[in-house]
Amino acid sequence: MTINTVYTHPFTDQKPGTSGLRKQVSVFQQFHYLENFTQSIFNSLEGYQGQTLVVGGDGRFYNRPAIQTILKMAAANGFGRVLVGKNGILSTPAVSAIIRKYNAFGGIVLSASHNPGGPDGDFGIKYNIGNGGPAPEKVTEAIFKHSQEIDHYRIFEAEDINLDHLGAASLGEMTVEVIDGVSDYAQLMESLFDFERIRHLLTAGSFRLVVDAMHAVTGPYAHALFEDRLGAAVGTVQNGEPLEDFGGGHPDPNLVYAHDLVATLFGENAPDFGAASDGDGDRNMILGRQFFVTPSDSLAILTANASLVPGYQGGLAGVARSMPTSQAVDRVAAQLGIDCYETPTGWKFFGNLLDAGKATLCGEESFGSGSSHIREKMVYGPCCFG
Repeated sequence: MTINTVYTHPFTDQKPGTSGLRKQVSVFQQFHYLENFTQSIFNSLEGYQGQTLVVGGDGRFYNRPAIQTILKMAAANGFGRVLVGKNGILSTPAVSAIIRKYNAFGGIVLSASHNPGGPDGDFGIKYNIGNGGPAPEKVTEAIFKHSQEIDHYRIFEAEDINLDHLGAASLGEMTVEVIDGVSDYAQLMESLFDFERIRHLLTAGSFRLVVDAMHAVTGPYAHALFEDRLGAAVGTVQNGEPLEDFGGGHPDPNLVYAHDLVATLFGENAPDFGAASDGDGDRNMILGRQFFVTPSDSLAILTANASLVPGYQGGLAGVARSMPTSQAVDRVAAQLGIDCYETPTGWKFFGNLLDAGKATLCGEESFGSGSSHIREKMVYGPCCFG
């Protein structure tokens, strides 16, 4: 097993957006394309030799081969350990949580969020820094600069790692640990919420819940949290098996693409509560019986009721919303006597406030909400039980 230096040439279209680099699968499948961008990420970093990297994705088409490439390149570039989700799957919120729990140097998330998947669909890659949040602009600008100058990349020559079984393996001097990312995230949720009270709600009365994972990454998380740990009836989670093409659907949790869930909640004998999540698990749609909760209202509701959640009983440092999000939360914050911040669109701006201790809850108009326990949007947390 050896480290190969492969000579290449720049691609002009590798400028990351607010959520990393997203292109059609066929673009990423070009010779050197993924390798160039991955090497550009590593070239933009300092002090990572011997450190821990987290890697995982939403399970869409091209997720597995991309992970194998990234593992071999991480080994060739000097990382000491990589934590990778079983089957190559980690939700975006779980990546953030794992980076923070294990004090990792950073993480690589493979996802195109709510965009369609499959061979003719989209793929994406982004880098998250050590706080668990998306790379700030100075990092993404450095990545793009390196992508325009790159003339070689380094990759370890070795057999693929078995991603289907928990455990450790070696790539040269680097250790690859296949981990259960669902368990880590579930433990974090248990530290925030009163699972006994939620379990009583779901098992002792007539309250009915339905969760549509849209054949995306959150299926295993929803099964583990709602059906296994909280006692919801088997079948509460629908479309819970992650598929490379999301079952031919569009994993965008809104009134158009989550039409089956909408029909259920607006139909006869509707459940009491419904939720849907997107491709990588960082956007959510909330429905009640015969009504839709807008993302703006959900942030205001979370803020108004945060004191009912054990993890937030110490009070909120403040709240934050993106500029296009309605001012409903502003009014709640004023009533509570806490600060409310308005940010540009992009989750990294919330991260600055969370890191500074100025905000505890945050949200945006595009179906994302979050809190200070991680630095990404989340689902199956306060968005469901405020």
